[in-house]
Amino acid sequence: MLKFILRRFGSSFLVLLGASLLLYVLTINSGDPLKDLRESNADNREYLMDQRVAFMGLDEPWYVRYWEWLTGVGQCVIGQCDLGTNRSGQQVIDLLGLAASSTLRLVVLATVIAMVFGILIGILTAIRQYSGLDYAVTFLTFLFFSLPVFWAAVLLKEYLAIGFNDWLVNPDPGFSWPTIVVVGLVLGLALQAVLAGNARRRLFTFLGAFAFTCAVLPYMDWLNFARYPQLGPVVITLVGVSAAVGATVLGAGLKNRRVLYAGLVTAGLGLVAYYATYNLLWDPNWLIILILAVVAIGVAVLVGRLMGGYSKGAATVVTLFTAVIMGGLIIVEHLFRAWPSYLDAVGRPIATIGSQTPNFTGTFWEDFLDKGTQLLLPTILLALISLASYSRYTRASMLEVSQQDYIRTARAKGLNERQVILKHAFRNSLIPITTIMAFDFASLIGGAVITEQVFGWQGMGNLFRVGLEQVDPAPVMAFFLVTGTAAVLFNLLADILYAVLDPRIRV
Repeated sequence: MLKFILRRFGSSFLVLLGASLLLYVLTINSGDPLKDLRESNADNREYLMDQRVAFMGLDEPWYVRYWEWLTGVGQCVIGQCDLGTNRSGQQVIDLLGLAASSTLRLVVLATVIAMVFGILIGILTAIRQYSGLDYAVTFLTFLFFSLPVFWAAVLLKEYLAIGFNDWLVNPDPGFSWPTIVVVGLVLGLALQAVLAGNARRRLFTFLGAFAFTCAVLPYMDWLNFARYPQLGPVVITLVGVSAAVGATVLGAGLKNRRVLYAGLVTAGLGLVAYYATYNLLWDPNWLIILILAVVAIGVAVLVGRLMGGYSKGAATVVTLFTAVIMGGLIIVEHLFRAWPSYLDAVGRPIATIGSQTPNFTGTFWEDFLDKGTQLLLPTILLALISLASYSRYTRASMLEVSQQDYIRTARAKGLNERQVILKHAFRNSLIPITTIMAFDFASLIGGAVITEQVFGWQGMGNLFRVGLEQVDPAPVMAFFLVTGTAAVLFNLLADILYAVLDPRIRV
């Protein structure tokens, strides 16, 4: 494996070197970097031209400038990267740091959301092949995949930002009964399609979801939940227990009491943590959040290993999942607590432009909300587009694997359907999906150009676009350095994961 990794690094280096040379030549020959100054009537035009020539090194041959850039990149090995300056004299390494942090914040979240939900939807549609749910999901995924990014972004701005803000600006925002009925019907139809079963079970599922919606939404209106949201210990406990039971059902089955009890104990410890950390999390910092997360993971692993018995592996997975859910709920509770003061500060919370509110100052949670709401629309857009790919590839891979002999053998041995799907079919179907994961992350970094333009994000896409428009190779090459390296590294990671997922693969 070490020899394989070294060979891949060597070949990848040559690929990146050749691609960088080609991109540099194409960029510098795409226009005149002094065009705007040549057409200027400013008195100091000659001075400005001389200054730009000095910043961009235009008085040197192109191959000398490329070699200087390559030398600066090589200094990254010793932690002294020098990516040159743009045509205004700004250090590109500083611009790259700001742009990369902005884009990665967007891309990582969108990729994780698309990956989790896309794989779950793919598994579900593969199990329910040619059902009404399968046809509906297929239609929606192809619709999302085909949406023009700029058009979908405008729709999100109109309905999820402007429309929501207009609704929320009311002193007592609430749902009308026609809206409640429509939401109940949609939720009921979706839930009965997912849970399936005979006609009687589908009818009870539909009626239960409809009645639940008609009861909960008016109750939320009575609480003025839109402006003063809250969870409370009761809701946190119920969701945590449900997460523990659900994870046990999927991971080991309810008959395995050790695993179930481990998950329930973790949910109970999460409730204790809710009270124990309340004052500590009133206005924390990221270091405190990180320390608490590490402690929560450690406690969850310890509970799983001590209480799991012969199923300690499955118990550890269940306790970790429950701990993550409980930790997330505690964070959501503190965000809810900060929501009213954040609304008073910004007025219209769902932004359509930028990655954060200019000159906004507030508590840790208010700042978290500000960056989170700015992240909401572009994340939804990128996740919807990527979700289609993950769901379709997962479905196709699951259907192919389900026809294999070892799946038939697993059923013949008496394994229940949960074990057949999760432990045999799903793991083997992950091999082609791993390739999609690797390339999707790198492509999203480069493919967020339009999204960042529409939403006004100063990220990698904007850095690349401005560099091309100004015929400035330094920002363009910085963009290539990040996206090209990401593509190579994630492709290598995918190859390594093949051997982890399937021991039959040897390189």
